[in-house]
Amino acid sequence: MDQPQHAIEELTRDVARLRIGFVNVYFVGLPRASADATPWALVDAGLAMGAAQILEVAAARFGENSRPAAIILTHGHFDHVGALQPLLAMWDVPVYAHTLELPFLTGRADYPPPDPTVGGGMMARLSPLFPERGIDLGERVKPLPSGSIPGMPGWNWVHTPGHSPGHVSLFRQVDRLMIAGDAVTTTKQESVWSVMTQKQELSGPPSYFTIDWERARRSVATIASLKPLIVATGHGQPMRGDSVPAALADLARDFDRRAKPKRGRYVTTPAETDETGVIALPPPPRSGGVQWGMLSGVAVAAFAGTWLYRRFGRRTSE
Repeated sequence: MDQPQHAIEELTRDVARLRIGFVNVYFVGLPRASADATPWALVDAGLAMGAAQILEVAAARFGENSRPAAIILTHGHFDHVGALQPLLAMWDVPVYAHTLELPFLTGRADYPPPDPTVGGGMMARLSPLFPERGIDLGERVKPLPSGSIPGMPGWNWVHTPGHSPGHVSLFRQVDRLMIAGDAVTTTKQESVWSVMTQKQELSGPPSYFTIDWERARRSVATIASLKPLIVATGHGQPMRGDSVPAALADLARDFDRRAKPKRGRYVTTPAETDETGVIALPPPPRSGGVQWGMLSGVAVAAFAGTWLYRRFGRRTSE
């Protein structure tokens, strides 16, 4: 089998990770070289710049004319759906997401604004430059059926909200593999240094886009209760081994200290959402004192923000 230009990491024979910028996508299904190869699915769609990489890896792994049985979204933030529209132009396949995520995927609602006051890192402080707008997939997006996952036999989804209203994590009991989306991360996503170096650190969801911290805490507890042996996240490198269940249990137990910010827009009052989208938002944080938009200097922040937005934030549909 020809190797793709873009390196992938195999977690198991039938689950592979592709990193696009600062976010991961997953290919689930046996490659074409396997005698027992089956239909495959794509989990999340990464950044807009990643469409060509995804197509190249898919062609090398499953065949030039192959397409997934389905695209499964853990949630609909810009860095998980950016390549969807160019991919759907090539693949006539359904997209599945939780019912509570559908308003943001059908053009009915935008996500709550990010909170740049949390996390204490450049990624958090520059988060207002990241798009929170929803996208409109029309009838291409469908609600996940109860429990099962189309195109992923043997897998189940669990609702893990907090980072977004309809966030889901995907779990396979036979080998206790969890694709956790952003319910947990394995790098400190608020820090540009951690993002660049991919320093492994089991953490909570990216704080600047998390809109309900109590639900986020319960979601980490839900993941820990399943005792996965492999945790593949939206941000950071996969963690695996017998120590993973204990590490997740520790994070769930110490969530308020290790993951939840001490203050922030959504820390004490979450955003209210339902099947129509956003109902109510807490007021934005005050900008008095040391301004959250400032880093070591205005020029550094402006340059870094412009670079991050141009490279990672744009959608091809804009």
